[in-house]
Amino acid sequence: MNDPRSIRMHYLLRAVLLLGFALYIGHLSQQDALHYYVAPKLARWIRLCPVPLSLMAASLSLQALFGKSSALCDCEHQLPRSLLRSSALYGLFLFPLLLGFLLPDRALGSEAAARKGISLTYVLPETGREERFTAVNPYQAEFAELAGKLYKQPVINVYPEIFSETFGAIDLYKKQFEGKEISVSGFLYREQRAGNYTYAISRFLVQCCTADATPFGILLDPQTQISLPADTWIEVRGKLHVAVFEDQEIVMITPQSLTPIPQPSTPYVYTSADSIAAWEQLPVSPVENEAK
Repeated sequence: MNDPRSIRMHYLLRAVLLLGFALYIGHLSQQDALHYYVAPKLARWIRLCPVPLSLMAASLSLQALFGKSSALCDCEHQLPRSLLRSSALYGLFLFPLLLGFLLPDRALGSEAAARKGISLTYVLPETGREERFTAVNPYQAEFAELAGKLYKQPVINVYPEIFSETFGAIDLYKKQFEGKEISVSGFLYREQRAGNYTYAISRFLVQCCTADATPFGILLDPQTQISLPADTWIEVRGKLHVAVFEDQEIVMITPQSLTPIPQPSTPYVYTSADSIAAWEQLPVSPVENEAK
């Protein structure tokens, strides 16, 4: 059985932590920085969290200060009695909270991509098909339809709303897109291999939060001379080509122009439940209108 004074102290410490997290989430919402950490669909619920967290903190504080000793509950768990153990326990929660307040809010970049391992392909090699935009299984059907729409464009603009789906369709039918012109934006990823630098234009694909973020990149022609630093946001316009990189057949862009741009307000990309429906909501070129 824990001493009532010890329980009150732990109640107060927990209240402080809960209030700290409520303030931190409120800070992120006010600074419009939640998108650096969670997907938009989740962010709308995270914004509501300061309210219940503050109420729980207030409840714990009232119980600690004014609650009867007989009503205090330790849930039949032995609380840490020494200062060292208490500091270690609550430090596990306090340390990341302090980092959140002290470190700048920014998007993941080349360093995180290098740690996670950047992917230069979007589909499994065995799922490819040489026939033009023909699906051999239900998984490919949406990619095949999207690939047909992309192919009709004089310039394939890669929209953030269907970023991964666009490159998935191109990668699946890479040989059909040989020589097609493309325009895409992302951050410049740079990696040193065998004494030479390899460049790719990259984005992080986020499912739920940045903990599950996956870095995807499109290789830029190794012959391209690039003097910009890593993590510079750029817009690349060039031609698509099929190349062999590290014994793997991938899609590569030979840039015709490479222009620095401001980082977008939402730097990550997210999966689309229906890329064809999303395509219909995007700007359509005259060629696509004629096809309809």
